Amino acid sequence: MTFTNRGALLLTTAICAASSVSAQDDATFLGTLRIESEQAQSLLGNTEITEEELDDRAPASVADVFSGESSVTVSGGAAMAQKVLVNGVEESLLSVTIDGARQNKGAFHHTGNVLIDPYLLKRVEVSEGIAPADAGPGALGGALAYTTKDARDLLDLDDPFGGMIGVTTGDNGTGVRRNMALYGQQGGFEWLLSASRQTGDDYEDGDGDEVEGTEADLTSYMLKLGYTTKSGKRLTFAASETEDTGGRASQGGFIRSDFGGLVSASRPTTIIDGYARRSSYTLSYTDENPQGWFAPSAQLTYNEQEVDVGAVSGVNYSLSGNVENEFHLANGTLTAGIDAFDESAVATEGTSGSENHQNVGLYAQARQDLNDRLSVSYGLRYDYQWFEGTDGSDFEEGGFSGNAALDYVLTDTLTLNAGLATTFGGFALGEAALVNYGSDWTYDDFGASRSNSARIGLRWNSGPWAISGALFHTEINNVNAVLPSGGDRGAQADVTTRGFDGSLAYNWDRGFAKVNYTHANVTLDDDTISGTSYYLGRPVGSIMGLEAGYDIHDNWRVGGTAEIAFENDSTDTDLPAYEVLNLYTTYQPAALNGLELRMDIKNVFDEQYASRSSDGLDYTGSVIPLYEPGRTFTVSATMRF
Repeated sequence: MTFTNRGALLLTTAICAASSVSAQDDATFLGTLRIESEQAQSLLGNTEITEEELDDRAPASVADVFSGESSVTVSGGAAMAQKVLVNGVEESLLSVTIDGARQNKGAFHHTGNVLIDPYLLKRVEVSEGIAPADAGPGALGGALAYTTKDARDLLDLDDPFGGMIGVTTGDNGTGVRRNMALYGQQGGFEWLLSASRQTGDDYEDGDGDEVEGTEADLTSYMLKLGYTTKSGKRLTFAASETEDTGGRASQGGFIRSDFGGLVSASRPTTIIDGYARRSSYTLSYTDENPQGWFAPSAQLTYNEQEVDVGAVSGVNYSLSGNVENEFHLANGTLTAGIDAFDESAVATEGTSGSENHQNVGLYAQARQDLNDRLSVSYGLRYDYQWFEGTDGSDFEEGGFSGNAALDYVLTDTLTLNAGLATTFGGFALGEAALVNYGSDWTYDDFGASRSNSARIGLRWNSGPWAISGALFHTEINNVNAVLPSGGDRGAQADVTTRGFDGSLAYNWDRGFAKVNYTHANVTLDDDTISGTSYYLGRPVGSIMGLEAGYDIHDNWRVGGTAEIAFENDSTDTDLPAYEVLNLYTTYQPAALNGLELRMDIKNVFDEQYASRSSDGLDYTGSVIPLYEPGRTFTVSATMRF
């Protein structure tokens, strides 16, 4: 892949900008900013799934990562089929990063957007609608930031070497999942090498019917290298690749991994080998012991996302980078920087053509405690974009984005939280696998998108209890057709999600219990959005998520998650309610240091259901829903040394 001269220039400018930041003299000590606290950010819609929560969930898929959440839902099926939605908005309208590196969207609408193996995932940060200026460009519906573990996250300071080996097996198509990681550190150097492999069979749904094309066939590798000087200057390199190569359900020569099948007898399901791949390479620099106001960081990333779905195939390419500095102020921080990307969507089989898209952005985000009661976060960014269509037509446009949020203490237990944002989205690449498919793409009325978001809520904390609730509204306007009808890329749509997020939590010494509730009314051009509104959203309606964990002893833990989806009658075909319960227990034998045993029972009541965020649920006359696995037992063993 050859990137444009403009893209290379933009990235070079971003990297060279680091040298123009001058050092200052006196450092300012900062405590924890109140608006950056977990409770304040959660009420603003900025949720963090922590390392401890991920340990409880032991995710083998992206769907497992968000188990127990209500505002973030994931469609079902094999790894290549799973899509993440935030308040019903598809992740293609969010800024998605892995270890800070920008990720392009998927290349085919019947597959997911960002292929991820959650092995060694450290945390996930979710911004619902109101994303800060330093979250990156294109955060129309918010942001998703995945962070993976480094060697030093897995080793004590004086440990030079370690590793872990894990194996999971079970019934109902689970097959065998094998994980391995080796890591070490010495004299400022550190390294990590990990591999994961899962193979299995098609699973059965809650009615005992086999769901074709759902076999597990996932492979992932990750390499991380790092060096930290005695003065705190840190340089890291990361490379990763994830592939899904299983047999997938197809109709008419096209893999539709998001469907259980098609109703029409003229398009029966056949199984063909699918292929989805995400490859990423990232070079990063940070200063972990900054002097004065000079606390720079820089990153350069290249990634590819490729799919082969039978009749067509395509690749999304992305080269991106950023340079920023965090200035420490007397009452907070100011993060300022420049970022850029050069991306393209290229059809590689079954059709031909490509689109190119570049962006350069300047941004600043302040976070401050103004007094004992009022804490604020506010930011501004400006992006300028260039776009070249497959017919050679050129477009360019720029726009400002702004955000502001406050956290105000009303009483010792009650706090008000509110935020506003307007975001310039700009242009969007079309679907790589279908560039010019059927007819040449045209760009009449092609233009830039923009979103406006608002959120306001209250939270109450008293002892072990925490209660919060917030109203949210996000409208995304003038979204160009990524999957154009009749090749009309200039067709535009408006997506809106509005509703309520609520949470009730109780924490005690040996455990916790939490209930989340989200109602998201998602519309497309003022009508309820359909279940096949690809790259836009889904009619998720009302969902409740539950999660609990309890330590029976220091080495024996039990817990579980649940999802309750309420009936949604706002669609053309009512979406049925369902209730799903998952339970687990972990045990660490005292006689075998480093060994952890785990047993899971997923879908305890053998519920027959399709995830509310799955595709085509309201098209019962033409689409067979992709039903989730029925009751499934798994056991796993992990040895750390």
